[in-house]
Amino acid sequence: MTRAAHVTPLRRARHLARVRLSESPTLYLPIARRRYPGPSPEVIGDATEMVIDGYTRCGSTFTVYAFQLAQPRPVRLAHHLHASAQLVVAARRGLPTLAVIRAPRGAVLSQLVREPHVDLRDVVVAYARFYEQLLPHRDAMVVGEFHQLTHDLAGVVRRVNNRFGTDYAEPSLDEEQRRECTELATARSSLSPVLLGFESGTVSREQLRAARTTVGAGVSYGGTAPATQALWVPSAEREQEKAALAQAWEEASPRLRYRAQLAYERFAGADAQPPD
Repeated sequence: MTRAAHVTPLRRARHLARVRLSESPTLYLPIARRRYPGPSPEVIGDATEMVIDGYTRCGSTFTVYAFQLAQPRPVRLAHHLHASAQLVVAARRGLPTLAVIRAPRGAVLSQLVREPHVDLRDVVVAYARFYEQLLPHRDAMVVGEFHQLTHDLAGVVRRVNNRFGTDYAEPSLDEEQRRECTELATARSSLSPVLLGFESGTVSREQLRAARTTVGAGVSYGGTAPATQALWVPSAEREQEKAALAQAWEEASPRLRYRAQLAYERFAGADAQPPD
C-alpha cells in the first residue's frame, strides 16, 4: 500500500481534531484522564512531582527511562501525552517541567515512519503549533533539546534542579545505562504494567529489575503483547524509511518548513542545532 493510500480523509480529520483538542487544557486533559487511567501515559494531577513531555518523536521515552533509572526513588511523572496542554498546565502550576524538543526535520520524518496515516503537511503544521503554543510559557520550564537529552542529560537535569530547587540525580548515560534504556524501550510494546508503572513513578527501579526475565533472545517485564523494536527504538530499517521520505520533506511547502524551523529555534533558543 502506498503512503497516499494510508492518508485517508477520515484519518486526516481525526489527526487534525486531536492536534487542535490537545492545545486546550480545559477540553483535553479531562478527556485524557478518562482515556489514560494509568499506568502510562500519566496525566498531570495532584500527585504529579514533575512533567516531562514534548512533541512526539523528540526523545521523551529515552529521557523518561534515563531519568527514572538514575533516581534513588521513583518520581511521579506526568509524561507522554505529547500535548501542549499538559505542559501549559505544568507551567501555570509552577511544577518542575522539562519540555523536550527536536529539530523539525528529524521529528517530522520519524513521526511519518511511525504513523503512515498522517499527512506530511499536517505534521509540519502540528509541530509548529505545538511549540508556538508553549512560547509564552517558556520561562516557566526547562527546555531539553534532543542532542542534549541524548548526550548530556545530566546537564539538563542540573538545569531543572537549579530552576526549580529540586535535587534529582543526574543520569550518567554511561554504556550500561544506555543499554538498559534501549532494553526498556524495546520491551515497551509488551504493555507490561511493571514497565509502564516505572515510567510514571509508581514502580521502583528495584521492582522493575526484579521483574526482568529473558525470553528467547529478548527481555520481558511481563505483559501480554510481544515486544517489538520498531516502535520506539532507532533501527537501520527505520532510518532507511526516513531517508526515503527525505525527498518529500524537501518538496514540502518552504513556508511551512520555515514556520516549523522558526518555532524550533525560538523555543530551543541558544541550544538549537543547525538545520539538517
